[in-house]
Amino acid sequence: MSEFFNQYFDFDYMGEHFWEVLEAFLQNLLIFAVVAVLALTWGLILALLRQLPGKKFLPVRFLAIAYIDVFRAIPILIVILLISGGIPFLDFIPKEIRIPHWFGKPDPFWYGVAALMLVYGAFSAEVYRAGIEAVPRGQMEAARSLGMSHGQAMRNVVVPQAISIIPAPMLNEMISLLKDSTLVSVIAFAESVLISRELLAQSFNSSALILTGFFFILIILPLARVVDKLIARNQGKITRGSHIEVA
Repeated sequence: MSEFFNQYFDFDYMGEHFWEVLEAFLQNLLIFAVVAVLALTWGLILALLRQLPGKKFLPVRFLAIAYIDVFRAIPILIVILLISGGIPFLDFIPKEIRIPHWFGKPDPFWYGVAALMLVYGAFSAEVYRAGIEAVPRGQMEAARSLGMSHGQAMRNVVVPQAISIIPAPMLNEMISLLKDSTLVSVIAFAESVLISRELLAQSFNSSALILTGFFFILIILPLARVVDKLIARNQGKITRGSHIEVA
């Protein structure tokens, strides 16, 4: 049993490499923050494109649906490898774009950001769509009867109500995004899992990985409890609404 604790819970080893692992974990948080902003924005755009009415927008709706379906189906790891292993060699793309070093971050950072944004944009689009379709159709009809265009009705009436419906499922997606930020380690970006694996290779001790897992637990468990509270609150609203209807 002592060998087990020495292998996984060597607190002296954790203390020795604490700041090294923490600094790497902050890179995961940075990836998460950048991708969250981009993916939420891109997902909303996709959801709105999917909701465009009329036959003239059929090709746009088809492309939006195809994009969402494809990127929800492809494993994120494959997308990361396709971008990092292909984009740098496309000479028709300016070098500043295909080998980016923006804001002092190396190109693996941006390849990971791009891949995660493409995939989580698709997942976010589906969450937005669920929220939009949960808004009673009469809201759109009332807005149109007041002279609003489809775009104005979506922007001023439907989307604000949809966003108020989806915090819990969207937060769940963001929790998954934070965990999936570790996948960027496969393209040699120095985030927490890569650093922990290097420490494991040097010492044959897994305690650094346990420390990394602890950092994720410290962030994700409180977020999970927030999701639970949001779900409970929404269920309470539904229950109160049903009681009112019965009365």
